[in-house]
Amino acid sequence: MMPQSNEIFTLSIESSCDDTSAAILCNDRVLSNIVASQKIHELYGGVVPELASRAHQQNIVAVVDVAIKQAGISKKQLSAIAYTNGPGLMGSLLVGTSFAKTLSLSLDIPLLQVNHMQAHVAAHYIDNKPQFPFLCLTVSGGHTQIVLVKDYLEMEVIGHTIDDAVGEAFDKAAKVMNLPYPGGPLVDKYAQLGNASKYSFPTPARNGLNYTFSGVKTAFLNFVQKGKQANPNFLEDELHDISASYQQHLIHYLLKVFLMASDEYGIKELAIAGGVSANSGLRKALGQLSEQGYTTHIPKFEYCTDNAAMIGIVGYYKFLNQDFASIDLMPFTRGGALL
Repeated sequence: MMPQSNEIFTLSIESSCDDTSAAILCNDRVLSNIVASQKIHELYGGVVPELASRAHQQNIVAVVDVAIKQAGISKKQLSAIAYTNGPGLMGSLLVGTSFAKTLSLSLDIPLLQVNHMQAHVAAHYIDNKPQFPFLCLTVSGGHTQIVLVKDYLEMEVIGHTIDDAVGEAFDKAAKVMNLPYPGGPLVDKYAQLGNASKYSFPTPARNGLNYTFSGVKTAFLNFVQKGKQANPNFLEDELHDISASYQQHLIHYLLKVFLMASDEYGIKELAIAGGVSANSGLRKALGQLSEQGYTTHIPKFEYCTDNAAMIGIVGYYKFLNQDFASIDLMPFTRGGALL
């Protein structure tokens, strides 16, 4: 592929947790998006940080190589390198950061640091872009946020969880039900076969536009324990109905607060992002809001979970603004403003 004068080729790298990903973008168009998942964590029921960083070291060279070859370009055509600077696991972030910095220096091209949470929101810029301003419900295993998106790089968190994330609420419930890791997708799978109205769970008291899931997790644990006391085969007999009822409860709670934010800010352009946005129940519930006068946006499945294409799209807009990163910038594990 021969570059044109207005073509910006960005190599992007995502290594914040347990997926090693590399992508090539030409301007805002994705040419390749390669993801290598780590199966080792299934043995431990959760991500083991040390094993994750080792796997990133094993995968990153091959993943980047495949991304470049699939895009049909050479390294010499790259205009910049974007990488996840945080939040995430420090060991995992350091692998991606070190690789990006080294390649940036060797090719003498700019470096673009990207906030992982901002990138989840920006996944919507890859295909059909929402109209500004819009609200984005960002839901994952580590975060639950309501983000006011004013422009491509101008975002403000207006609501967030004060304790656990909704993804954790799904995964911990799956663990209580003895489902293998990662359990959230299995809850979604079984929920599609059950009666969502059979069981009910308490809804947390309103706390502005913030969420809380710790009480919901505790209530679910107590619910299962009581059920097993009455019927030792409670989980086996009721797995589908329990999954459906619990999933519907979490979705109703998520959208209840999200719509409060919509009313408060007078914005009916709504989007979801993050790993939990792959949940079929949440996608269906958000889509149904279009019948009530809302304009809704749901990313493709490949852009919901961690991937480098979402890192690259932020990098592209940062490149246009000449917002380049310093070579001595260190990654961060938690917090961090939506830059």
